Amino acid sequence: MAYCSVAEAREAGCTGSDAEVSAWIAAATERITRYTQQLFEPTPLVVVADVAADGLVILTRRVRTVTAVTPVVSDGSASSLPSSACRVTSSDVLGQIDAVHLRWGGYDDLIAGAESYSGGWRGLFERWGLEQAKVEGEFGYATVPALVGKACALLAAHIETQTRPSDADAAQDPGLDVDDEGNNVRIEDDAPSDPVTPSSSTGSTQADALLVDYINRAVPSFGGV
Repeated sequence: MAYCSVAEAREAGCTGSDAEVSAWIAAATERITRYTQQLFEPTPLVVVADVAADGLVILTRRVRTVTAVTPVVSDGSASSLPSSACRVTSSDVLGQIDAVHLRWGGYDDLIAGAESYSGGWRGLFERWGLEQAKVEGEFGYATVPALVGKACALLAAHIETQTRPSDADAAQDPGLDVDDEGNNVRIEDDAPSDPVTPSSSTGSTQADALLVDYINRAVPSFGGV
């Protein structure tokens, strides 16, 4: 997953081989994910969220598709729910929120415990003491927004500049991996995972300014935002 191309990063000031520039982009992408708490490409993910009293499960990432919804119960006895047991909405649609709506009404006579004579879905959920649900699917924006791509390119160049040692630094620390131009080419960056600890800044005020409207405030997002 990368939010800009090598060419875009070079235009913003990145140097070095394609592999080196790709590494700066990966580092920038990770910082953007940490700062915004968003995913800007369709990404397979598992999200565990609380179930409200009315059966609403608010998701903290923009949801695209849901492949499985599994109640989280203490004894692990719950299996994945059929599509008849829930409804999915996404902020990709104007006016909707990212959520799974469990059907507390209705029943399914083919599901043990959710039969009409057993209280239907509501009776089953109450017997489970359902408080959380695990949602598996694809999350994120359909495509990388233009401002996010620009921020990634600028941030990649910013990170490279910050991590490039001076000649004096390289002489003092022979452990640094530097090329003939004195660039630090040792890049260690873990792939982002979810949940990612929030950050108050990407490290670049330019990137922060471009990304501020994309920060996930961990509240329902309305208006297709």
